[in-house]
Amino acid sequence: MSLLLKRVLGGSVLLLSLSNLAFASGFHSLNGGTTGGEGGAVVRATTGTEIHQAICQREANDTPLIIHVEGVINHQNTSKVSGSCSTANDKIELKNISNISLIGVGEGALFDELGIHIKNSSNIIIQNVHVRNVKKSGFPLSNGGDAIGMETNVSNVWVDHVTLEASGGEDDGFDALFDMKRNTKYVTLSYSILRNSGRGGLVGNSAKDNQNGPVTFHHNLYENIDSRTPLFRGRLAHVYNNYYKSLNKSGINARVESKIKVEHNYFGKTKNPLGTFYADQIGYWQVNGNIFSDQVTWSEPSEKFKPAGSNPVSTADITIPYEYQLDDASCIRDIVAKMAGANRGLLVSDGQCPNRN
Repeated sequence: MSLLLKRVLGGSVLLLSLSNLAFASGFHSLNGGTTGGEGGAVVRATTGTEIHQAICQREANDTPLIIHVEGVINHQNTSKVSGSCSTANDKIELKNISNISLIGVGEGALFDELGIHIKNSSNIIIQNVHVRNVKKSGFPLSNGGDAIGMETNVSNVWVDHVTLEASGGEDDGFDALFDMKRNTKYVTLSYSILRNSGRGGLVGNSAKDNQNGPVTFHHNLYENIDSRTPLFRGRLAHVYNNYYKSLNKSGINARVESKIKVEHNYFGKTKNPLGTFYADQIGYWQVNGNIFSDQVTWSEPSEKFKPAGSNPVSTADITIPYEYQLDDASCIRDIVAKMAGANRGLLVSDGQCPNRN
C-alpha cells in the first residue's frame, strides 16, 4: 500500500477525501479512525480569534468543521471567544470538542509564539501549519511552552506536514515541541519537521502517567534537538522512516516498560539515539532495518543511563496492528528533505527513492 500524492494547486491545498484518510498510516487510523472535519463546512481564518469564532459558532461541539488558516496567528490577534466552547487568550485552544480540521492554505499559516493545545477532545486533524518559538510559563508571551500539546482524555489526532521549531532549550524559555499527556491515545505525527529545541516531545509526563498511546511517528525530521525524540512512558509506539539529523544528548527514550518498534530510520550525526535515559524504569524496543551512520556516538552506560549501544538489538517482539509501507532507510534523507514540513506541497512517498529516479 502506498499513500497518495497531495499537491497545492492555485494557492490552495487539496484536501484529502474520506477514502484517502483511511489509507494514512498510523495509530490515528484505528479506534474508529480520524477524519477531522470531513463533511463539514469550510471556513477561512486569518487570526486566532477567527479560529476560535469558527469553533464556537458551530451548531454543536461535535459538528464537523474544516478551518482553512492563512497568515500570521499571534498573541496580538488571538482572544478568547465566549459561548458553549472553551477558548483562551494565549493559545489556540481545542478543548471539549471533536471533528475539527485545522489546515494551512495559500501562502501558509504561521503560529508565531502561539501554540496549539488540545484537551478533552477527539478526531482532530492539524495539517500544513508552522508553529515557532512558543515560550513556557513565566516568560513573556507564554502559553505553557508546547508548540503542539495534548492532555487529558485526547484521542484520534493526526498531525501531518507541520513545522515545529524553537530557538533554544529550557534555559532560553522554551519547553517541548510535541507533547502527549494524561490519557492521550491514537495519535500520529507524520511528514513533519521538529528542530532547534531542547526537547522534541514526550508521551507521558511522569512514571505514573503511563497509559498514553498508542502513537506513531513516521517520515519526520528531527534536527538539532537535545533529547526526547520522543521520551515515551506509555504502552506502544511505532517509530519508522524518520531522519535524525542531529541529536545532541539522547534520542528515542523508552521508559516505564513501554514498547517501541523502531524501523527503517536513518540516524545521522546523533548521540545515544536509542535507549533508556535518565531513569531506572526501563522500556523495550524492537529494531528493524535502521541505518546508524558512522556519525552516531554512544555514551558509557550507568545506573540511570542505558544507551542501546552500537549495533542495537531487539529487546521485545512488537506487532503493529495496521497496514503500512516501509521506505528503505537509505532513501529517508532524500524523502524527508523533499516532503516533510509545512508549505512543501503535502507530498508523500510513493515507495521510490527520489535520488534514484
